[in-house]
Amino acid sequence: MNGVTLALRALHHGEKHLAEHLTAVAGRHRTEHEIHHVATDVALWSREHVRRLADTGRHYGLDLGEAPDASDSGVLTMLREKAAEAVGRRPEPGLPLLRDLRDLHLGATENSLYWEMLAQAAQAAQAAKDDRLLTLASSCHPQTLRQMRWTNTMIKNLCPQILTSL
Repeated sequence: MNGVTLALRALHHGEKHLAEHLTAVAGRHRTEHEIHHVATDVALWSREHVRRLADTGRHYGLDLGEAPDASDSGVLTMLREKAAEAVGRRPEPGLPLLRDLRDLHLGATENSLYWEMLAQAAQAAQAAKDDRLLTLASSCHPQTLRQMRWTNTMIKNLCPQILTSL
């Protein structure tokens, strides 16, 4: 296994984890409409990245498996919805929301670093007339950067209100 395959494997795992975590956060914070809707939308980007990484991985002899399932277990979804309704918009859920946003930001940041490493490796591979990696990194990395900016913006916007209301 070479460095490119290690990066592809790590990035596939990271994007899959981020997609699952975004979906879970969207469910946990269903009453926070912006969090719920944006997290749901950007989870689709990570799912698409997982699919594209698996396709590219096959070219390099990797079997990275399938993309994460877009649908949750019905019971888990129902429990998340009921918990979100029970908690409502009281100030107490603020700290868990900040923790979730921090974790999402760190996951997106880690993925961004892997996309950057993959892009650098792609520059070397391009000399060998293989532009798969560069095309993949060039199209997916900007979405990961947008995920990072969104989480950072949400933390900046919510943090003062949440931390001063404790």
